[in-house]
Amino acid sequence: MQAVFSSFFSRPHRVGLRAVALCAALMASGVHAQMVDLDHITQLAKQRAAQPYSAADGRLPPALAALNYDQVRDIRWRPERALWRAEQLPFEAMFFHLGLYQREPVLINEVSPQGTRHIPYRTADFDYGKNKVQPQSWGDLGFAGFRLHHHLNSPAYKDELVVFQGASYFRALGAGQQYGLSARGLAIDTVGGKGEEFPRFTEFWLVRPQPGDTQATVYALMDSPRATGAYRFDIQPGAQTVTTVRARIFVRGGSAGPIKTLGIAPLTSMFLFGENQPRKDDFRPEVHDSDGLMVATGEGEWLWRPLQNPRQVLVTSFATTNPKGFGLMQRDRQWSSYEDVEARYERRPSAWVRPLHHWGPGRVELVQLPTPDETHDNVVAYWVPQQLPAPGTPLEVSYELAWQGDEQQRPPSAWATQSRKGVGYTQQSAEALRTQVQYVVDFTGPALHDLKADAPVKAVVTSDANGRVLESGVYRNPATGQWRMTLRVERLRKDQPIELRAFLQHLQHAVSETWTHVILPE
Repeated sequence: MQAVFSSFFSRPHRVGLRAVALCAALMASGVHAQMVDLDHITQLAKQRAAQPYSAADGRLPPALAALNYDQVRDIRWRPERALWRAEQLPFEAMFFHLGLYQREPVLINEVSPQGTRHIPYRTADFDYGKNKVQPQSWGDLGFAGFRLHHHLNSPAYKDELVVFQGASYFRALGAGQQYGLSARGLAIDTVGGKGEEFPRFTEFWLVRPQPGDTQATVYALMDSPRATGAYRFDIQPGAQTVTTVRARIFVRGGSAGPIKTLGIAPLTSMFLFGENQPRKDDFRPEVHDSDGLMVATGEGEWLWRPLQNPRQVLVTSFATTNPKGFGLMQRDRQWSSYEDVEARYERRPSAWVRPLHHWGPGRVELVQLPTPDETHDNVVAYWVPQQLPAPGTPLEVSYELAWQGDEQQRPPSAWATQSRKGVGYTQQSAEALRTQVQYVVDFTGPALHDLKADAPVKAVVTSDANGRVLESGVYRNPATGQWRMTLRVERLRKDQPIELRAFLQHLQHAVSETWTHVILPE
């Protein structure tokens, strides 16, 4: 506060006296006249990066630590106490209680024209349900995270818009969507190191909205053993909610060791099975939050990689310079593709990352893990810059993250709508069925719409050294008007994967994205 008082006293005497009175009132109310912006959070991140990492105290009061999953879920914020509800502002904030898996508290502040104030944990703000606890003795615990609400689907009700909870995880919704995949502030050594490190947001600053505002702003301070970061999130709700992220990341030196894989704009999702990897023992045709990774390279190529549930960890990447975008997409929006009246996977959003400046050389990396069921996230995608910043020098990153529904990012030419694996009626030998793999891939898009059924469209298919393309063909499907590519590949070694690439070509011009798929080893 010393700098604040000095600034006020440098003005004419009468103004200075009013300023002193205002400061005194703010201090008494817990409000500090501190200017909070990305530069301020950056200084905090830089200072913290220059110091040894100090882990948060994850100890909970014994009675709280003893609660199980359902009991913790029974502790809920009282909606009538939502931040900014009494003022009828366009956004409201509610907070999550600590417990079970969420043991490390985050500090939350409100930023208003009057200054910045800490939002304390108060027992009166929560309904503890059937739990027999005495929270009055717990003190200012802090929170596990928060969510923002907004009139997303109806003027009569403020829906959940975005949630920040757990490590650096956050997720948002557009109109008519249902929560699915998540984003993170940063990923460290998801692969390539001695074990994944999960940076976490340790403190948030929620900017108080003004009447009529159509955008919410949140600042965050991130910390981990090997990195710190300052973040600004501008959240624009709508049919596709767009989160603009501006981050300054500092790599920490010291005994924790170097970072092997720094993941920028990481996305985390779930794929259990789909048309390219069907499951016989489930009545549902598909179960996934995302069905593919889409990449728009800096060189102008559009890539589509269908997701899978591998038997062992599968890591693939796409090298490029200055990518135009990437995302984990839920392209299949038909309820009949899932037949799940509760999960409603057809409402799960796609997440498209669009860089707002040149990111330079690097790679989009896709990590797919085995999962036994749909309760575990097993897919991660992120950008890996070719070069890490030196300690003390910030890596500045800005991008838009769009949470998209039925209207979502597509390649400008044509794209795959489904990728089916398997054979129909066949006279092939048992040996051929054992060593060969067949795919049927459907494409649609502007570049194909006006082509006649007899147009000279062909499939350009390539395989790595472990596969041999035996057949490929393309024809227009008279039932749907889409173009169907069929291909049959021989596997030379069953214990090794095969990497395939295919796109549609008309008169020497590519008229579709590149479908790139990995045949998993057996």
